[in-house]
Amino acid sequence: MPNANASITLTHRMANVEPGLRLHYVTAGSGDRTIVLLHGFPQSWLEWRHVMPRLAAAGFRVVAVDYRGAGHSWRPAGGYDKRTMAEDIHRLVRDHLGARRVAVVGHDIGLMVGYAYAQAHRDEVSHLVVVDAPLPGTTAFDQLRSDPRVWHFAFQGAPGARDVAELLVAGRERPYLQAFFNARSSDPSAIAADAFDAYVDLYSAPGAMRAGFELYRSFDQDAADNREALRRHGKLAIPVLAVGGERSNSGALVEGMMREVAEEVTGVRVPGTAHWVPEENPEAFSGELLGFLGGEKREVPVAARAAVSP
Repeated sequence: MPNANASITLTHRMANVEPGLRLHYVTAGSGDRTIVLLHGFPQSWLEWRHVMPRLAAAGFRVVAVDYRGAGHSWRPAGGYDKRTMAEDIHRLVRDHLGARRVAVVGHDIGLMVGYAYAQAHRDEVSHLVVVDAPLPGTTAFDQLRSDPRVWHFAFQGAPGARDVAELLVAGRERPYLQAFFNARSSDPSAIAADAFDAYVDLYSAPGAMRAGFELYRSFDQDAADNREALRRHGKLAIPVLAVGGERSNSGALVEGMMREVAEEVTGVRVPGTAHWVPEENPEAFSGELLGFLGGEKREVPVAARAAVSP
C-alpha cells in the first residue's frame, strides 16, 4: 500500500483505442483494485484532481480518463452515444491497463457512460458510483429535462440546430463556461482559477465545443439504448452508490433514479455541494467513496495534494 506520507505521483498517457481515436488518461497509485473515474461536461480528468490522491493513498490504482472528444483525447466526428463511449473506456481498461474487474465512478456525462459500461460488462464491474446527473431513459431524466435550470439540454442538444450553438459560443467560451459553472454551484470559488483556466483552454480548442454538444445531441439515442438494455438484461445487480449534491436540483432524484435500473442502491447527499460535487467538497466525497468501496480512509498530506496541477 502506498505510504500516506509520500507525495502521490500522477502519470499521463495516451492510448490508441481504435483507428482515429486516442484517449488521454491519468493514473495514480498501484493497488490491486482499480477505480476508473469519468468526468462531466464541461470538464476533463482534472475534475478529479483532489480526489485521486486520497484514493491512491488508500491503496487503489486510480485512472481518470478524458473520454472521447474531451480534454486531451481526440475529437472524432461521431460516436458520442454513451454506449459507444463506454466501449472506448472498456478497450482502454482491458487492453492498455490490463484490468479485468474495476469500480467505475461517473459524474454528470460520466454517470451516463459509467452506467452504459456497467450494463454492457456486468462481470467486469464490481461497484458503480454515479454522481449528480439524470440518466437518459429514466423518469428522473424526463422530469429534469423540462426544468428551466437545465436549459443547456435544449440549447446544446437540439439536433435540428446543429452548428448554431457552436456559432453562438465560438470566441465566447470563457464567459459561457463561467456562467455554466456558476449556475450550478454552491460555491463558485470551488472551481479554482487555474482549473477554470484549464477548462477554458481545453474547450476553446478547435472542435472541442462541437464534441461537447454532441454528447447532448445523443441523449435520445442514449435513452433508447438504456431502455433496451434494461429490457434485455434487467437491473444491475452490483452495489451502486447514488451521490447527489446537497443543493443541486438533481441531487434529490439520483437515488430514486438508480433504483429504476439497479437492485442494490445506497443514496447519499454530500454537504456543501451543488452539481460539481468532486470539486466542491472532495474530502467528504472521497470519504463516501472509500466507505462504499471498502478502502481505508486516510489523511492525505499537503505534498500529495500539491502534486496535482492542471
